[in-house]
Amino acid sequence: MESEAGSWELDPLELRAWRGLIETTALLRRRSDQLLLADSGLSGSDYPVLVTLHELGEGTIRLTELAERIGWEQSRLSHHLVRMERRGLVSRRPHAADRRGSEVVITEQGRTVFLAATTAHSRTVRTHFADVLSPAQLEALADAMEALARHLAATED
Repeated sequence: MESEAGSWELDPLELRAWRGLIETTALLRRRSDQLLLADSGLSGSDYPVLVTLHELGEGTIRLTELAERIGWEQSRLSHHLVRMERRGLVSRRPHAADRRGSEVVITEQGRTVFLAATTAHSRTVRTHFADVLSPAQLEALADAMEALARHLAATED
């Protein structure tokens, strides 16, 4: 949105907030990914795949829907699933109704590894995020992220 002054330039507060979001998110992700790998052997890319599959219970999900849910390109997900399949974390098979597509399911080994990783991952989130912010800051941040998500969903092409 254009500012009141008619310029698309960011004012100092807007720039500070934007850079803070981008830079801090990258730092949090890097720290979280490092600790996740050290604690469980899972990469930061494995985790969102396993979270989504775990939440499905015993169900399967089409590769295209999984890619959409975690915000990845289908080709990136497909390549990553090959690596996860080799490690026994997931299984892929042709879609039952449409043989052109494939569906993904978490394996028992994948579920075991994921569940073992959740405690350490939660500890990392608490230590480097939740405990650092006050309840008011958490509420304001949650409100801001929800507003941004609504805006982005409404302006998707």
